[in-house]
Amino acid sequence: MKKIILTALSILALVSCQSNDSYEDLNRDPKNPTQVDSEFLFNSAAKSLVDQMTSTNVNTNVFRMLAQHWTETTYVDEANYDFNTRNITNAHWSEMYRDVLLDLATAKSNTDADTKLSAASKASRNAQIEILSVYAWANLVETFGDVPYSQALNAGEFVLPVYDDAATVYGDLLTRLAAAIPNLTNEGFGAADQFYGGNVTNWKRFGNSLMLRMGVRIADAPGMAAMAQTAITSAVSGVGVFTSNADNAALTYSSTTPNTNPVWVDLVQSGRSDFVAANTLVDFMNDLNDPRMAVYFDQNLGAGVYEGGPYGENNSFTSYTHVGARIIDPTNPASLMDFSEVSFYLADAAERSISGTPAQAAVFYKQGIEASFDYWGAPDFATYYLNPDVNYATAPGTWKVKIGNQLWLAMYNRGYEAWTAWRTYDMPGFNLPAISELPVPTRYTYPISEQNLNKANYTAAASAIGGDQQTTKVFWDAN
Repeated sequence: MKKIILTALSILALVSCQSNDSYEDLNRDPKNPTQVDSEFLFNSAAKSLVDQMTSTNVNTNVFRMLAQHWTETTYVDEANYDFNTRNITNAHWSEMYRDVLLDLATAKSNTDADTKLSAASKASRNAQIEILSVYAWANLVETFGDVPYSQALNAGEFVLPVYDDAATVYGDLLTRLAAAIPNLTNEGFGAADQFYGGNVTNWKRFGNSLMLRMGVRIADAPGMAAMAQTAITSAVSGVGVFTSNADNAALTYSSTTPNTNPVWVDLVQSGRSDFVAANTLVDFMNDLNDPRMAVYFDQNLGAGVYEGGPYGENNSFTSYTHVGARIIDPTNPASLMDFSEVSFYLADAAERSISGTPAQAAVFYKQGIEASFDYWGAPDFATYYLNPDVNYATAPGTWKVKIGNQLWLAMYNRGYEAWTAWRTYDMPGFNLPAISELPVPTRYTYPISEQNLNKANYTAAASAIGGDQQTTKVFWDAN
């Protein structure tokens, strides 16, 4: 009987979508019925989301390699874009559906059923849940393309969910986000909220900043310019977007397990020496004499000496630059969004004359770099910005390349957004991995579990997006 139950649960997990009722049953002792508090589910989902986006375990998250910020030493499959040996895409898919979105959906159900909460508190909690849900859904669409959406999270009715058109899903997510933000009228989850402790203004700025990001993402997508403009202008109105690093959507970790930063777990607690800084990043920063190198990296090769390992090569750990001490601090906070990132999106919107004018783009661009320096505690921003290869007026390339390069640099330790900066702005300079010589992926391929267990819908989705390949572009990657 145990084998039958485990097999059934495995199938449900692999196809990514359990029903809320089924999921809640897993959390109940039939002899002592209970209901999981919405606070617990909300925080569990929030931590799962941040952990997934922050981890550097190659079974879980290889975005720092896709961004070519880091490369590997002995085991180099991931730096050479092998997604399948470790079933990496399945890990991301399952974590987002099962441990983030399903927990959030159940948290909403339990919030709605809580008779002790006022209508305003329910609305505010559900708005916080919705913002994180939109974040996770958007990530799935940006990572894979078409995904199960309308039939997802409901295995009781749809055991094998269809895949929905990515652009349609994205548009619906923007609608959901716009509807949720005005419902933030009180502290919601209050002290149980790990991001802002229930601060309404910060939550509104987070929601608006996410809307800005999503609007910029689709600005070049065919037929979505008007939707992008609406999203961007809505995001910057009223309370608006992040205005300083104090607004960052960040989770603070503790010095004791199991609440330590996952990078510390992956590298220090595990005693691993699997990564060095990649030459793609180090060479670029060396050319700019970027002061952030002193905090991004260790000085294990000598004071002020930084040498990145050839990307995708079998690299000696002792011969190349290591990551900095802050990265492997167990208490290092991890952000889902930050002020620097938002500033670069504002520069993008200004160049498009959607929010501001092209002349104002330079102000936001400079603000983005300075916010990164402030966040990392790096010195000499003023001197750095005088560099003609950095200053907006004189830096080489189109406005997209200028913004993309500095966004990519600022997103150090946030591999997903660094990789997505490259996908969005098409900056030159990435290397082919030394062994496979494969081009940089533009998406994750669908999990093998979906190919095996949800074959008909997988096949239809693969055909709809132009083939389930690592180099197939998602709908918004139009350049």
